[in-house]
Amino acid sequence: MTDDSSQPVRVVVLSGPSGSGKSTIVQRLIRECPVPIRQSISATTRAPRPGEVDGEHYHFLTLAEFETQRKNGEFLECAEVHRTGNWYGTLWSEVDVAQKLKMWSLLEIDVEGAQSVMRMYPHAITIFVTLPSLDEYERRLRARGTESEEVLQRRLQTAREELKMAGCYRHQIVNDDLDTAVQAICRILATHQAEINAR
Repeated sequence: MTDDSSQPVRVVVLSGPSGSGKSTIVQRLIRECPVPIRQSISATTRAPRPGEVDGEHYHFLTLAEFETQRKNGEFLECAEVHRTGNWYGTLWSEVDVAQKLKMWSLLEIDVEGAQSVMRMYPHAITIFVTLPSLDEYERRLRARGTESEEVLQRRLQTAREELKMAGCYRHQIVNDDLDTAVQAICRILATHQAEINAR
């Protein structure tokens, strides 16, 4: 599926470095945003974490399954993330379902994946979430307590690189207050929804 200018495209991309609060913002948007949103469930080769459910949090695939689907062209975008050997990707089928339901397809993906989506959907709403400082990213990552020091340092280096790409996004939101950030994104989406409805 490609960006057809004769049809309204309801794709919103949310990116930002690890620790910027993307997942929490997504949960709030699904519950509170006045426009209909369907979160795109990413596929991944990493193992499920405690409490994660296949098909709800991620589509958990073996590396062989992921590679087969990639070769078959089933991914809108996919990449190895943080040089961990784990692959993540957005399935075309996830976006198609939302479009057929006339809902916004919300993709929470990294900068590399976002570049692919921007090429395919040049009219997509792209939002980059940041924090006030790099120190705050590190504080939040350490507070998680889920990564080794080596992985944490890789994530911080990735954050530095991703921040350089923030200007490629149509909107940038500083998540120094969660309520304010969520409300700002809701206003962005409501504005674009009104434009679609007016066509």
